[in-house]
This record gives sequence, structure tokens and C-alpha cells, in this order.
Amino acid sequence: MAQSTLPEQSEKYVQKLSLLRKNLSSVIRGKSESIDMMMVALLSNGSVLMEDVPGTGKTTLAKALARSLDVPFNRVQFTPDLLPTDILGSSIYNPVDGTFHFREGPIFCNILLADEINRASPRTQSALLEAMSEAQATIEGVRYLLPSPFFVLATQNPVDFHGTYPLPEAQLDRFLIHLQLGYPDTENEIDILFSQSTEHPVDHLERVLNHEEVVQMQDQVKTVHVDQSVARYMIDLVNATRNDPRLKLGVSPRGSLMLFRASQAIAFLKNRNFVLPDDVQHMGEYVLAHRLILTSKAKYSSITKLDVVKDIVSKVKVPT
Repeated sequence: MAQSTLPEQSEKYVQKLSLLRKNLSSVIRGKSESIDMMMVALLSNGSVLMEDVPGTGKTTLAKALARSLDVPFNRVQFTPDLLPTDILGSSIYNPVDGTFHFREGPIFCNILLADEINRASPRTQSALLEAMSEAQATIEGVRYLLPSPFFVLATQNPVDFHGTYPLPEAQLDRFLIHLQLGYPDTENEIDILFSQSTEHPVDHLERVLNHEEVVQMQDQVKTVHVDQSVARYMIDLVNATRNDPRLKLGVSPRGSLMLFRASQAIAFLKNRNFVLPDDVQHMGEYVLAHRLILTSKAKYSSITKLDVVKDIVSKVKVPT
């Protein structure tokens, strides 16, 4: 039988995660749920897509996480004229020895911030597909392994904003979690005004986790126990999306795997060594909704993908 709490060896990681949460909360006020989801993605070695109107803190949250980790970090500002080689790198001719030398692009890091990813053309967006699914990049016929762990934090403005290109389904499916930060409440927005009146708090964040600790925690998360009945519950939820008349496309097997990983991570974050159905329900809306495609009829009925996921979660039988 699984232990009720994490082994003693993992207690130090719980403390480290508490410091990480404190770091992020000092920069992004009143968004504890979004911060937890960022930490779940980190523990699962999965990527995050943050979508909201400009100015709600998407880029700031990504920068705060990167500054809190002692790992290589790069940022790419996506624009309509950005080329795949600007992300991946390219071969540069050296006139001294008459040979070409490969110059690595910004993708060769542990954390890549893809800022306003949907402002770039679909061709450039697709440059991240292989990297996000296989942690490698094929450039000019040569395969290059990316540093481990490889973690993409992408931000985008809503697709109905001017100058945006919708992300293709294949790329959306590679993001573990989809976040919408939303506006802060009145009290937290007042705190933001005063906390940034002279300097930005993100500039003073201390690093609380190094590369080795991140990898060790990701390995610990993989050992979190998932009962057969809970795993079947995950598949029941996924199958329900595939057979729902409101959906043109349900969740893929990749989505099932990501729900499994995210459920392990949220249990780890809650200091448990086993997954509960509550964990699966908690992660469902963040992991499943962005993978769905609504039928035209559902769109015109003002139904959202999140509404469908919540409805499915409420109807599928929970294991006891």
C-alpha cells in the first residue's frame, strides 16, 4: 500500500517548493492557483501556455520562475518576421578555415520563454514542435539533443487580437497546461501599485532551486503511486471527450499521458505519495480543455471548452 506522505528524503524538496512558491507569490499577487500550476508543469517536465489580454502578468510570471531556478534561460520575442533559424540556430561560414560552424539558437537552454508566440507565422511556430515533444531539434539534417530538463513557457494574446496566428492543434497538444491569469482583484492590484512604485520585485528574486534539484524532484514525481482504478478514471474522462457530440476532436493519448503526469505532480505538491481522483479532477480543466475542438453548433451556442470539461468531470463515475 502507498505511503500517505512523501518519504523523508523528499521533505527537503517540499521545503524548496515552498520557497519557490513564496518567490513567485511576491511578484504575482493573488494568483496562487496559477502559481501552483506553473510548479506542476515544472515537476512534470511539461510546457505551459499562458493566454490572456496584455498586461496581466504572463511574461512577469515566466520571468519570475526562470529567475528562481539556477538553470540556463533564454527569451524569444515572437514577431511576424521571426524565422525558424532565429530560434533553432544555423550554420555560419568561417572564412578563416573555409568551413561552416553551427551556432546554437536560443532554444538550447533549460527554460525557453516564447513571448507572444502567436504573433509569429505558423512556419516559425512549428519550429518548436520537435523540441517540445522529443527534447531535440533537427537542424540542416543533423539531430541535436536539447539540455535536460527542457521547459517552454509560452505566452499569447487572445486569438481575436490583431496580428495573431492561431496555434495549430498539434502544437497545442504539446503543452501540458493552459493558463489564463485574469485580472487581479482590487486589493491585490493596489499592492501591485506600491510594490512596483520604485523597482520591480522580479529583479530581486533569489535562486531557490538548482539544476540537480529540479531533475531529482522530477524523478521523485514519477514514483508517486497511481492506483489502477484512478488510471482507469483518467481514461474514462478522456474517452468521454472523444464521444461527446459537442466536440469535433477529443483528447489524444498524449493528453492522457499528460493528465497522468500532472496528477502525480499535484499529489507531490500536496505532500502525498499517491494520486486521488480529486487530483485528476483538479488537473482536468488545465490539462484537457485546450486539446479539444468544439463543433460549429457548440461554438454558436456559446459553450466553451472548459464548460465541456467541467460537465464531463461532473458526469463520469468517480472510483471509490
